[in-house]
Amino acid sequence: MSSDNVSAVLVHGAWADGSSWSKVIDRLAARGIHAIAAPLPLTSLDDDVAALERTLERIEGPVVLVGHAYAGAVIGSARAVNVRALVYVAALAPDEGETVGDVFNRGEAHPQAPKIAPDRHGLIWLPQDAFAQAFAQHASPQELTVLAAVQRPIAVASIGKAVARPLWKDLPSWFLVAGQDRMINPDTQHFMASRMNANVRSLEVDHTPSVTAPDAVTDIIGEAVQSVSAH
Repeated sequence: MSSDNVSAVLVHGAWADGSSWSKVIDRLAARGIHAIAAPLPLTSLDDDVAALERTLERIEGPVVLVGHAYAGAVIGSARAVNVRALVYVAALAPDEGETVGDVFNRGEAHPQAPKIAPDRHGLIWLPQDAFAQAFAQHASPQELTVLAAVQRPIAVASIGKAVARPLWKDLPSWFLVAGQDRMINPDTQHFMASRMNANVRSLEVDHTPSVTAPDAVTDIIGEAVQSVSAH
């Protein structure tokens, strides 16, 4: 099986949309890897998993699922039969019975991590200054402007639901640990990656390396794609 038969499905986390993957999509295309950014409504974990499954339904052939941040919980909850491997990019990987909130709050918060709370609609927005301080501190001013402009809020319902048996217990997984992450404690990332028995790549990158370190993200996805191709 050649890698051109394996698709990469890229899943954005909270406060982002598919455009956060644009640099990675370009680089994967240059390697002959077909990539699709799956849109999530961020309205509840169930809604987000259903949206991902609809994207996966449209793809023929094997898939490497890639999740950033909150989307780690979403890719771990997918059940599509064409998924062959998982890649976690500074992501959250709750175990069975855990919620996104449980793992997100596990470690000590970074001093520059934003204080977040839901609005009257039950939606959590990231404060404007948090993009430069914690979400993507290595991004350029232009990139920060776009990240803040396209942000999508996440519903409280997305982070409070316990997950079922996660897919990483049954499939090979990769984990890019972001050593300079100010949103998700790097120690927490190491803890999750370790209990998953993931192939770990630890790099001194911020929380949104798809924007600020796209070559590194492309490399780890490429590794997973090659592994699936070889099998």
